[in-house]
Amino acid sequence: MLINNNIVLQPLQENHAMPLSELVDRNRSHLRTWFAWVDRMSGADHFRNFIVASNQRAAEGSEISFMIIYKGELAGRIGIYFIDQQNKLGGIGYWLGKEFEGNGIVTSCIPVVLQIGFNQLGLNRIEIKCATTNLRSKAVPERLNFTFEGVIREGEFHIDHFNDLFIYSMLRKDWNQNL
Repeated sequence: MLINNNIVLQPLQENHAMPLSELVDRNRSHLRTWFAWVDRMSGADHFRNFIVASNQRAAEGSEISFMIIYKGELAGRIGIYFIDQQNKLGGIGYWLGKEFEGNGIVTSCIPVVLQIGFNQLGLNRIEIKCATTNLRSKAVPERLNFTFEGVIREGEFHIDHFNDLFIYSMLRKDWNQNL
């Protein structure tokens, strides 16, 4: 799925396992700051198993996930996770290798992900949560006119402590007004 001349979203495929493993290895200390899963993932086999499980969750309708390709190189991942069809909601998650930050990649991808969430998946509410200390991640929903709803105190356990989380949302009616 073409986002612009530099960015493409590709559904997760098993052939992403090795480049994904290499990207995480190069960015392990950077990603570990925000994501506890980094410590559990090592080697292409772990990522291959992860991709199979992610695709199973997609088949079950509980997530939709993409690899972000920037200028032909695997840069990160984005998707809608924890999809709740009964309540018509899901949460956008994303990450990039440090070398890809500051290029507007995630900001460019999210409108397409929102379109998929609202138009294809029939969601009514899409959230973005991020650690209150993650200023780069916080800037993304603010740039895209998400509604800031507040702070979830100690909303995420991270390695050895709890992080407070900012929560932002976009409703279908907000999205339709912005079209």
